[in-house]
Amino acid sequence: MTPAALLAEGVRLQQQGALAEAAVRFAELLRLEPGNADALYRLAQVSCQQGRFETGVELARAVLATDPRRARAHLLLGMALARLKRPHEALASFDCALAQAPDLADAHGNRGDALAALGRQSEAVASYDRALAIAPDSIDNWWNRGAALHELRRYDDALASYDRALALKPDFAEVHFNRGNALALLGRQGEALAAYDRALAIDPAYLDALNARGAALVKLKRHAEAVACFERMLARDPRHPRALGELAHCHLVTCDWDAAARVAGELKRYLADDASIISPFVLLGLAVGPAVLADCTRRFVAHSIPSREPLARGRGVPDRERIRVAYLSADFRSHATAFLAAGLFEQHDRSRFEVVGVSFGADDGSAMRARLIGSFDQFHDVAEHGDREIAELLRELSIDIAVDLKGHTEEARPGILAYRPAPVQVAYLGYPGPLQLDGIDYVIGDKVVLPFDQQPFYAEKIVHLPDSYQVNDANRPIAARMPARGELGLPERGLVFCCFNHSWKIAPDVFDVWMRLLRSSEASVLWLLQTNDPACANLRREARKRGVDPQRLVFAPVCEPPEHLARIACADLFLDTLPCNAHTTASDALWAGVPVITCMGDTFAGRVAASLLHAAGLPDLVIDRLAAYEGLARKLAAEPALLHSLREGLARNRPRCALFDTGRFTRHIESAYMTMWEIARRGEPPRGFAVDPIGT
Repeated sequence: MTPAALLAEGVRLQQQGALAEAAVRFAELLRLEPGNADALYRLAQVSCQQGRFETGVELARAVLATDPRRARAHLLLGMALARLKRPHEALASFDCALAQAPDLADAHGNRGDALAALGRQSEAVASYDRALAIAPDSIDNWWNRGAALHELRRYDDALASYDRALALKPDFAEVHFNRGNALALLGRQGEALAAYDRALAIDPAYLDALNARGAALVKLKRHAEAVACFERMLARDPRHPRALGELAHCHLVTCDWDAAARVAGELKRYLADDASIISPFVLLGLAVGPAVLADCTRRFVAHSIPSREPLARGRGVPDRERIRVAYLSADFRSHATAFLAAGLFEQHDRSRFEVVGVSFGADDGSAMRARLIGSFDQFHDVAEHGDREIAELLRELSIDIAVDLKGHTEEARPGILAYRPAPVQVAYLGYPGPLQLDGIDYVIGDKVVLPFDQQPFYAEKIVHLPDSYQVNDANRPIAARMPARGELGLPERGLVFCCFNHSWKIAPDVFDVWMRLLRSSEASVLWLLQTNDPACANLRREARKRGVDPQRLVFAPVCEPPEHLARIACADLFLDTLPCNAHTTASDALWAGVPVITCMGDTFAGRVAASLLHAAGLPDLVIDRLAAYEGLARKLAAEPALLHSLREGLARNRPRCALFDTGRFTRHIESAYMTMWEIARRGEPPRGFAVDPIGT
């Protein structure tokens, strides 16, 4: 066959999908004409179609060696490099293609993909816009444009792009799924559910959509339907990496302990399976030790959080009078983190520190939001910016120490510090456990919550503050009017035990203790937080099973923080949970004057209340065994004078104890920051250390 005939036959075979036969024709042509650019280009195409991208790269470069102005060869080279996860090189190839053919829509679209892979979403959107101006019916470019806008947290704009893609292809299940995710993040859970249902109608085996549907149902407090979603996932794929963890958490949230027990054995095997992926936050409610928690968190990070190439170092570690500290959070609003930390931001020593707030959460328009904005030297609302853009902002601001206040909690943005925008990067307050993130140098704890012997389970270096790791705001308002017990559904006489922890923290063995206390203390009640209706019903059912009148469980609806603090004082004794302790709820109780009894756990999350009680001057309320915890609660219930004395001592000590001394805490954490900074200035790697108490 002539060279022209070989080329034509090869193209025909390629178009028919007979790739191996097509490659033979192109190879024959190259034997006849070794430098034939058309044959090299087609052979490069076939190699990429067969998934042999390294070969495709070599052949595309051979084409360009003979014909450097061939735009589609640059495009093909870039696409092969992108598939090999070499986005920097791919981007350069797409730019070369566009230099030769500025109207090549595919090059603009693929350039957008490369920019998105590099975390440069704003530039990616601009590239998609150029592609769509040339080829407005490109479904993939509308879809990918929506995904880039999604990463920028511009969810309404993302929805508009997804809708354009669906107008072109209504049965595109992945776009319905992405659309549901955007709606969910806008808080429009009902619409998100409908989008997931459309994705599943197109592809019933779309397990990511089924998982997201379950999560939306949990947000809507339709827990039984959520359970059905997760069970359906397991029926389709018994080894699904996420389904069992989500199912178990749903059972814990609703206190359906019988159902939780049915999956307990499988869950134990699941936690040991290297293929399983479970949210670190979900793990806090499970009775797992520090080694399992660390291993599971590492797997979650490797699977769920993309690695990022650090930003270029634009500077060394500067030598200046004031250290520039940035606090990063989605919770600069009416939120527990803000209630704890507002005083810290206000009381930083401005002669030594410049304090910057970086907010990537919603502005709720609250008085707390306004207070927080006023507490920082600079406040940046970056809710509609991508991770890289925020990292670049931190670099432009010359932030010395970046403090992440979210960890592995809802709305966390671990991708920001993955770019290493600051010389020192710290995890604090938001998440009580190991992060296992490359971008975090230090975790702030104390000797109770995080002894140095826990360092093997933490990638970040442990730093101890002298009293408690938890900051508290000494100016937290308590409503002036304390309601009468009768207004709250509580008995006017009789002991009121309380626990305002979330329902998922209540474990059966601790509940057993609580029910024995009720049986032994006539006319007493247990006052709990009303988190969801199934949990209330299940807890009352469990009380009946243990011989306790279900009406002795009283549920408090959620209310505003000052009113909640005022009503807590109607309780006599706060009973803590295990394996995950009370955190903010424990300091709330102590601030309101109610003693807390806690039992020490094995992990950070199970030792927080112990830390708070030590700092409040109440170490005798920290117990290391459930039996002793029950014994102490029983003793206090049986001896009203002893309990009254304890409450009076707490009331006297509260204004001067370390736990509520915001100024003392601020000086301690500033000392920690200064030590971290000096270590960085000397060019030394991060190391663990303990801060000396003020005055020593």
